Amino acid sequence: MTTNSLHGHVALVTGGSRGIGAAIVKMLAEAGAAVAINYRERSAEAETLAKGIIAAGGRAVAIAADVSDAAAVTGLVARAKSELGPVDILVNNAGIAIVRGVDDLTEEDFDRTIAVNLKSAFLCTQAVLPMMRTRKWGRIVNISSGAARGGGAIGPHYNASKAAMEGMTRGYAARLVKEGITVNAVAPSLIETDMMKGQSGLVSRIPIGRFGTAEEVAQAVMLLVNNPYMTGQTIAMSGGMAFN
Repeated sequence: MTTNSLHGHVALVTGGSRGIGAAIVKMLAEAGAAVAINYRERSAEAETLAKGIIAAGGRAVAIAADVSDAAAVTGLVARAKSELGPVDILVNNAGIAIVRGVDDLTEEDFDRTIAVNLKSAFLCTQAVLPMMRTRKWGRIVNISSGAARGGGAIGPHYNASKAAMEGMTRGYAARLVKEGITVNAVAPSLIETDMMKGQSGLVSRIPIGRFGTAEEVAQAVMLLVNNPYMTGQTIAMSGGMAFN
């Protein structure tokens, strides 16, 4: 049984066409939120997801935008508002994982990773804040990674982008706490998504004995969206690999 606890709210999920993003989109819609599904290239997946939500009686729209670009973010948020209403739930999930060794890592890899994983969260947050402030209610959830604190398998550029995202989470949380807006992060490690295909050898590192699921990450996001007292926190999900 699902309750429409988020009925009347509008959510924007970046990178929402597949994997963790798609699981979050579905859970928000099931809870009654209208959902803007942002994607960059995968229009078929995003449109199918939106159509499924609409067929089930919900409200959703798929919107293409490169969230590392300021003008694109302005257009994305304007369209979400005009089609669904003012955005008061933001999930910054868009990200890239360019696997590089220290000797192969280029300035271009570094800049692109910071732009997509970190700057996008800043741009989207700034764009939706006026709407949240008007409502005196807002939920911002940033999808981080265990790499923000651990060694990680992708590279130092990725570690940097996710650690900075968690610092930004705390910075916004401290400054928005009096306005009814909470800002938190979820930091999953080794989740079974397209990004992890062919990495089955990593399961041996997970004490629980399996990869996490996108749905489990979405459940943590929902916990933060539904909890008005938690802000500035990072929920780590690692199957027992690391403890905060």
